[in-house]
Amino acid sequence: MSALADPAPDAFRAEIRGKVQAAGSSFYWAMRLLPAERRDAMFAIYAYCREVDDIADSGDAPPAKQAGLARWRDEIAAIYDGAPATPLGRVLAGIVGPYRLQRADFLAIIDGMAMDAERDIRAPAMAELDLYCDRVASAVGRLSVHVFGDDSDAAIRVAHHLGRALQLTNILRDIAEDGARGRLYLPKELLAAHGIRATDPASVLHEPALGRVCEDLARIADKHFDDAATAMRQCARRAMRPAAVMRAVYQELLGRLRAEGWRDLATPVKVPGRVKLLLALRYGLL
Repeated sequence: MSALADPAPDAFRAEIRGKVQAAGSSFYWAMRLLPAERRDAMFAIYAYCREVDDIADSGDAPPAKQAGLARWRDEIAAIYDGAPATPLGRVLAGIVGPYRLQRADFLAIIDGMAMDAERDIRAPAMAELDLYCDRVASAVGRLSVHVFGDDSDAAIRVAHHLGRALQLTNILRDIAEDGARGRLYLPKELLAAHGIRATDPASVLHEPALGRVCEDLARIADKHFDDAATAMRQCARRAMRPAAVMRAVYQELLGRLRAEGWRDLATPVKVPGRVKLLLALRYGLL
């Protein structure tokens, strides 16, 4: 039986594919390199992440968000007990066994979303930020490398470092957008190092030293990108192609953010689709 054979209808899997394709994300370009069954498995993991992220980012009151995340904790338990209740749960139930996906990683993602749901994160300690990155990004990476076909220690290190690099890049890209939601993910240690004591996002966005804080965080992302590349060289090359594309696209994004000089953080910075395609071709065919 294939990894994505029923218990879920083909129509729902097709709906997931359509949503991922419509998003036009870097994730889509990278996952296209996978064989169809592995690609569909990754799309299901993506759909799960979107489900719990949408709960955390909704306009609901914290108790409602926590209740929504609790329902997904119950659904993860049901998936591993062989009795999922939702269409997405049934898709996930079809892949957790064949790809040896760990329940702890699915739950870690919920734990990360709960950090957002409980309160607006503002200037967390570096250790808290690292834990957040592990839960919302590196845990996804750990699920991903299993689906890619390499669950070696080196692949888990790729997940650890690349997940953090991608999430820190997202944080730098989305400072203004997150600020509008009342969130500020820049760590308090870096803010304090540049004389910024405020934690109110609107105030921090107007601090003259903000660019130096951003550059310091970008250097931390650089180190994670480099460590991910080192670990990747110890992995099965074909299995790591999607990860190599994600690394290339996000390093391009970080470079574009740097090129803007951290001056106008409210203006979106993106990697054009044609550039994503070129990077996918370059790093996906190595």
